[in-house]
Amino acid sequence: MTSEDCVAVCGGTHGNEMSGIYLAKHWLRDPMELQRSSFAVTPFLGNPRAIEKCVRYVGQDLNRTFTTEFLSSTEVEDEPYEVVLAREINQTYGPKGSAQAFDFMFDLHNTTASMGTYLIVDSEESLLPMHIPCPIYLYKLPGEETYSINSVAKAGLGREQLGPQPQQVVRADLFSQMRDIIACALDFIELFNKGTVFPAFEIEAYKITGRMDYPCYPDGEISAMVHPKLQDKDFLPLNPRDPIFQTFSGEEILYEGNTTIYPAFINEAAYYKKKVAFVKMEKHTFSIPGLQRD
Repeated sequence: MTSEDCVAVCGGTHGNEMSGIYLAKHWLRDPMELQRSSFAVTPFLGNPRAIEKCVRYVGQDLNRTFTTEFLSSTEVEDEPYEVVLAREINQTYGPKGSAQAFDFMFDLHNTTASMGTYLIVDSEESLLPMHIPCPIYLYKLPGEETYSINSVAKAGLGREQLGPQPQQVVRADLFSQMRDIIACALDFIELFNKGTVFPAFEIEAYKITGRMDYPCYPDGEISAMVHPKLQDKDFLPLNPRDPIFQTFSGEEILYEGNTTIYPAFINEAAYYKKKVAFVKMEKHTFSIPGLQRD
């Protein structure tokens, strides 16, 4: 791998996730703590209109808009604001898949689920992010195109903060933890650029296999809630016949899968609109090769 010369840090891809928003605003005023001797760091706000309104997005989810379908589409009248914005971000920090793209992008997020601190990486083949010392969640399904904002750079990751943290709220403790993790990650890139050899190792990571929808009435309305025994159990094993939902009349609904899974984003507030109760994951051990700058 070659050195990482241009790094971007994005806050506010979702306009109601406040830790990254206020960190990016702070760094735009005073970027000194981001700078390292071997590379430049550019902070920016992902979705200014959503930030102004303190909502997740205005027209559609910006963090699902960096696919070929949207980035290569011709501008049309009355298209969603985030589609126009995605093309602008792609031109500034990409273009996606090009030699001119930024080397790395961090995308800062919060979650209302009890997931702790972890890094979101597209796949185990993303070598540099896999070496950063933090729990890993691999989000890309087999055959799925990368769709997140950090995918316009040559490499990148998103990170979810220690939760649960409510939307539209900034907490000093979680703000500080996010700031510390970014400082650690930037220090890691600095060491890489200066020729540090990182040995091969094995790591346990969680890989998405699908999503579990809420039970619904025939008219599409949600008919049950996350079971108390599942609530706040992100990344813990869920076995066949364990309870996962409780109907509003009090009946239990059990997990009908054949194997143990590890749910995450349990009862995430942003996913009610999609009727997603949690993400299903498997735990794998990966052999990660050593890392050194060419």
